[in-house]
Amino acid sequence: MLGIEGYEPEWHHDAEALAAVHRERFSRLIGRRMISGWLMWDMAERGWFADGPVVLGFGETNVEITHRKFDECAISWDKVDMTAPVDWYGTGIQLDWRADPHPALRNVRGKVLREVNIIERTTNAEWRPRILHAVEFLFDRARLAVYNAMDENGLTDIPERDLPINSWRRVRIA
Repeated sequence: MLGIEGYEPEWHHDAEALAAVHRERFSRLIGRRMISGWLMWDMAERGWFADGPVVLGFGETNVEITHRKFDECAISWDKVDMTAPVDWYGTGIQLDWRADPHPALRNVRGKVLREVNIIERTTNAEWRPRILHAVEFLFDRARLAVYNAMDENGLTDIPERDLPINSWRRVRIA
């Protein structure tokens, strides 16, 4: 899927369910340093191809996060072979992987992970009071969020003190 051989993400739109599925694995990453982060790179456009997963490396373990649609997220572990060619549905788009091309990734490289959360946006809508928005990584003196940027991935390192307090809910993973 997503042009990556062997990559079969399991999509979730419920923060509690997503946290429960991955709690044990994330718990093992607490106290470890993030070595590097990788993004799928569009060679012709010379920029981040945000439809592909964001890969965060913690030594011998990689966690892969991707978003789609309005509020779906998939987390996988060690499934993306970044040495294999990427064939984006036969479109001919030339894609490769780049290490730490985004400032938010560079800001957390080498830092120790202390907490992982799912961030939900809260709304007044009865049909959808909570919307899965991001996977948040809190490091020593730094924050990284891989968020849903409307059917693709987004990255931010905005400090948690700058988040609006009345429209967000954290679901702790580890």
